This record gives sequence, structure tokens and C-alpha cells, in this order.
Amino acid sequence: MPYENPLSQEEKDGGWITLFDGHSLFGWTSNAAAVNWHVTDGAITASEGPRGLLLTSVPFADFEFTCEFQLEAGGNSGVFLRTIPQPAKVDQDCYELNIVDAHPDGYLTGSLVGRARTAEPITGSGDWKTCRVVAEGRRFQVFLGGEQVLDFTDDTDGFRPAGHIGLQRNEGAVSFRNLRLRPLGMHDLFNGTDLTGWRIVPGSKSEFAVEDGTIHVTNGAGFLETEPTFGNFIFQAASQTHAAELNSGYFFRAMPGTAEAPSNGYEAQIHNGFDGDRHHPNNAGTGAIFRRVEARYVVPNDNEWFTTTLIANGPRIAVWVDGYQVVDWEDTRKSDENPRKGQRLAAGHISLQGHDPTTDISFKSLRAVELPAK
Repeated sequence: MPYENPLSQEEKDGGWITLFDGHSLFGWTSNAAAVNWHVTDGAITASEGPRGLLLTSVPFADFEFTCEFQLEAGGNSGVFLRTIPQPAKVDQDCYELNIVDAHPDGYLTGSLVGRARTAEPITGSGDWKTCRVVAEGRRFQVFLGGEQVLDFTDDTDGFRPAGHIGLQRNEGAVSFRNLRLRPLGMHDLFNGTDLTGWRIVPGSKSEFAVEDGTIHVTNGAGFLETEPTFGNFIFQAASQTHAAELNSGYFFRAMPGTAEAPSNGYEAQIHNGFDGDRHHPNNAGTGAIFRRVEARYVVPNDNEWFTTTLIANGPRIAVWVDGYQVVDWEDTRKSDENPRKGQRLAAGHISLQGHDPTTDISFKSLRAVELPAK
């Protein structure tokens, strides 16, 4: 089905991503197979089965998160933040944002179970309700219906700096929709004025020019790689091709480029061509992990700016384009130093590709953050 992007241009430019596409559970996994997670009327819903979580396939660290939820009267649910896949202790393994009408220990809707209670009692059932969470380091701010209901700083030994987002089925029917997230704490990789922090790979034919706050890449082949390396990380960047069906990409976890071996890394493809409709990319599609998995949909247009979000965590790699998730892939190959030959978990460089003599592409707003180990 055609994709209608719910994000505004300002949200796309700001790095927001959608965690739910409105019609499938792509990018999610259940930790309890017997829970009947499904999509109905544009919402993720569960009403039967044991207690369990529907989890994002990749973790997040600092973020702003928004969603809408609807709970059956007398039900019990929640949104688990920075959670491990199978949390056992709510004061150590996750931050459970409760959604409930009643709780024996007073952790009502908007509370973080086992950690902090809202000042006023808030019920979770009834009409659709909006929720917003800002998680920055040890501080968590919770807003319901636009009103702040909790401001909590975790100074305990149970502090968790990163983890998955999990939707809980506990008691009664619950639905979630409009799930969105914006990574926070990102560090700029490009200062907008020169190529400090970058290195042109020896032997490159491409030209890398700083123009009007962008990196303009022409000619090729060639590569511009970051001086620092990244292992498990979140990366975001905006790019614009200046002609139809040009080819470029973001290489990551790459070995140091040399004239003989300039691009031994994973590649997040940039190519906006498609055959017939956007579900059929003709060269893997923007956001694909080239030679490994195609993009499920070609989101962007040539000659227009678009933002790519890439998350690499262990063998799991996820890619969003203008906020729409196009790849959720796990590298199950045998380990190898060279990602072209096998699975590489070690840190490596991020590089911008000049593909061939027709290359004409601009990059801006390049930023990244390492995911904490815990």
C-alpha cells in the first residue's frame, strides 16, 4: 500500500522517526509469542495472552517519545523505556511508564513503577490519550495530554542509560498509535565550514567541497571518512541528489580506507530509483544495506532533501528514511574484520561515497552518538 508520511517537514528535518507504520508490526518483536499483538484500524492492539512486551528491534538512549494509547476499563498496560528484552525487576531492568486505572502501590498512569509516582491520581482507560516522554541521561519528564505529570531524576544504582521501547500487554485490551521518537544527545560530525574531523581516503577521484553549510560531492569514485570510529551507534544525516537516480551511500563500521581498499564497510544505500512503484527499488533503494537487504520502500525523491537515520547495535541494523523504517536486518554471517565478507561488530569509520563520475550529491546535518554499553 502507498505510504503517507505523517511527519511534517520540520519533524523530518529535526530527526523524528515513526516507530509504527500504521499497518504492520515491521520493526517490532514480541517477547511472549502467545500475546495476540496485531494491527487494527491503524493501531497496535493486544487483548489476549499472558503478560508480555512488544519491543523495538533496536535500543535507544536519550530521546523524546510520543504516542497515543487507549486502555480497556480496569485494564493494565504500560510503555517500557530503556528496557531489556525480558525485564524481571522494574527498578533495575527498565523504566515502566504505567497505564492503569488502579495500582496497589499507587503507581498510577504516568508513574514509573518502582521508581516514581505522579502527584495526582490519573486513570488510564477511556478515550485515546496522548503521552510524551523526554528521557535525557538520568532525568525523565512525562507529559499526559500536554500536561507535565512527572519529573524524575534517577540517582540509583538501577539507572539504565539505554534500552528498547516496549509496549506491554498485561490485563485487558490496549491499543497504541502514532508512536514517534526523536533521538537526543547527538553530536555534530560536520561543523558546516570545513572538513575538520574528516579524511579523504587516498586514491579518491571525488571532490569534496564545503558549500553553504553542506558537503558537496562530485565525481568519483571516492570516499570521505570520519576520523573517529563508531561501533553501536545512532547516525543521522540529510542528503540531496542533484540528478535522477544517482548512486551514493553511507559506509559504516568501515575499515580504514586505503587506495587499494577504500570502502570495506557496510553500506546504507542512497539510490531513489524504482520500477513501477516505490515498493520495487531498481538498485536496492535508499536505506538498503547494499548487497544484504533491500529497502522495503523507496521514500525520497531526487533533487529534494531527505534525512536518513541509521541504528547499528550488535548484529542488528535498522534504517529510516524521512522517518519511515525501510530496513530491519540482522547480520547472521560468520564474523569477519571486513563487513563485505562477514559480520563485523567492531567499531569502524563512517564514510560518504562518491560513486562514479556522475556523482552530484550534497550532505548536511551529519550527527551521531554511541549507544551506551549497558
